[in-house]
Amino acid sequence: MTAMKDKVVIVTGAKGGIGLATAQLFAKEGASVALVDRNEPKQEAQDLIDAGYQAISIQCDVSDEKSVEAMVQKTVDTFGKLDYAYNNAGIQNPMTDTVELKEEVFDDVMNVNTKGIWLCMKYELLQLRKQGTEGAIVNCSSIGGLIGVAGRSVYHASKHGVLGLTKSTALEYASKGIRINAVCPGIIVTPMVENMLATESDAMDELMKAVPIGRLAKAEEVASVVLWLCSSSASYVIGQAISVDGGYTVQ
Repeated sequence: MTAMKDKVVIVTGAKGGIGLATAQLFAKEGASVALVDRNEPKQEAQDLIDAGYQAISIQCDVSDEKSVEAMVQKTVDTFGKLDYAYNNAGIQNPMTDTVELKEEVFDDVMNVNTKGIWLCMKYELLQLRKQGTEGAIVNCSSIGGLIGVAGRSVYHASKHGVLGLTKSTALEYASKGIRINAVCPGIIVTPMVENMLATESDAMDELMKAVPIGRLAKAEEVASVVLWLCSSSASYVIGQAISVDGGYTVQ
């Protein structure tokens, strides 16, 4: 498979779940991939290298500007350039009444989920501008960026923020040949959701009743949308929030 031959992509939150599935798919399609995570995905990158693909692992705290700047620079130092990025890193918080929410939890979620997207885009765009090349960036929002759910105020606020960043920045860079879009995953089989199923089963049961397709999604089903958004097949798609949710937000 060579659809992404000679392309270089950054994937954050790549130690598991959607991020890892996306990194694996890009690698299989021929791209050189920087797997990025707060907990460095050394083994995940090595598995790709052992399978004959081009990959590196980078430890990065996306809420820290110097860490993000260094992450992009290491990618370019290793592979020579940057073409695409999937800014996927994000965290969840336990269901909490808004008035019970602790300030440090609010700050942590917003710093990773929203500030982290902004910082990643900032340095990815600076590199693309430096190169003078076209490219594509996909940000991970959520169905939580499109709707509200009681008990999830800060998480949903952070993911609404991702869409605001995506749409406004997409308008800034559309004329420069850099396409920026977002994916909005629904209930996906990831470590985060598995934890929610174990600790918040009643709430998850209620959510599943509202999924028309009647099942959880696989991480690979989101990864394929990210790959498409970066590809030339999506050359006229700019500033969009693509739901991958089994019909959840259609109702």
